[in-house]
Amino acid sequence: MDIRLLGLDNPFLHAIHNLIDPDDSETNKSVSAPTRTYVRDARAMAATPADVKEYPNSYVFVIDMPGLKSGDIKVQVEDDNVLVISGERKREEEKEGAKFIRMERRVGKFMRKFALPENANTDKITAVCHDGVLTVTVEKLPPPEPKKPKTIEVRIG
Repeated sequence: MDIRLLGLDNPFLHAIHNLIDPDDSETNKSVSAPTRTYVRDARAMAATPADVKEYPNSYVFVIDMPGLKSGDIKVQVEDDNVLVISGERKREEEKEGAKFIRMERRVGKFMRKFALPENANTDKITAVCHDGVLTVTVEKLPPPEPKKPKTIEVRIG
C-alpha cells in the first residue's frame, strides 16, 4: 500500500514504510537501500527478547530458545566486554503430502549483543540450555582490595 494515498507524504514515514514493506520494482530500488534479507534478519535479531538479572556475584542472561539444540546456539565474547549470543533456527523440512496452512514460528538468524560491565569476569562464563531456555551466567570479578593508608615517617630535622 502506498502511504502517500493516505496523505502521509513525509520522507521519514516513506523510509519506514520501505523498511517494513520493501518494493521489489527496479525503479524504486536504491543502491543504499537495505536488502530484503537484511530486513528479515534485522527483524529476527530484534525479536530475540532477553531478561538480564544482576546477582551479588554474577550477571545472568535468560533467552527463550524453543526447539533449538545447543549446536544451533553460539555464545561468544567480542572486544573483551561484549557478550554475543547468536545462532539460526532452520525451517523444518516439509514431509511428503503435507503443506503449511499457516507458518508463524520465526525462522532465520538471531543475535543479541550485550555490553558487559567492567566488573564482569569474561573468563568465567557458563551457558546452559534447558527446556528451550538459554541461561548465560557471567561471574563478577571480586571487588578490588581497598588501599591501605601509607604512613610516612616524620623526621626531626
